[in-house]
Amino acid sequence: MNFKIDTSETVYKPAEDSYLLAENLIVEPGDYVLEIGTGTGIVAMYASRITDNVTVTDINLDAVVLAEHNFKLNNIDNIEILFGNLFEPVKNRKFDVILFNTPYLPTEKDEVIDDNLNYAFDGGLNGRKVIDLFLDEVKNHLNDKGKLQIIQSSLSDNNETLRKLDELGFISEIAASEHFFFEDITLINSYL
Repeated sequence: MNFKIDTSETVYKPAEDSYLLAENLIVEPGDYVLEIGTGTGIVAMYASRITDNVTVTDINLDAVVLAEHNFKLNNIDNIEILFGNLFEPVKNRKFDVILFNTPYLPTEKDEVIDDNLNYAFDGGLNGRKVIDLFLDEVKNHLNDKGKLQIIQSSLSDNNETLRKLDELGFISEIAASEHFFFEDITLINSYL
């Protein structure tokens, strides 16, 4: 799909990981979809071509503003945009599909940047800081037979994510991956 995308220095630019998720969506017509950390909005735009029920959140206010701009640029008016961290903006809501291109890079203190862009990649020392917070809450926001798609890196321990998902009652698989210099970027699909 061809979308017009404007970018910003303080918002994660769509890259291979974004398209690995966007091009492998397991969204069906009528699904209620939540994307955490929408960034420029590219993944949500793909989802909006399949279902009219798309909600996005981002902790980066610059991303919320940019995503809204990109949705208008592409004449997309069926995406709800909310500002906040992880599930805070959708406290009492449930969805059929939850999407998240996680901040998965292991990050030392001296690698943290003093900028909103930091939210997009800073996974803490082991790359799991945000992933684990997300996994702790995700089941509370999924409908019965809900689906979850997350992107992470082999650097942030795919096996630990699969183990946690199994404990939560999900059936999960690494559905796709791409190898880059020193890591594999993986798409994990999980089903309740």
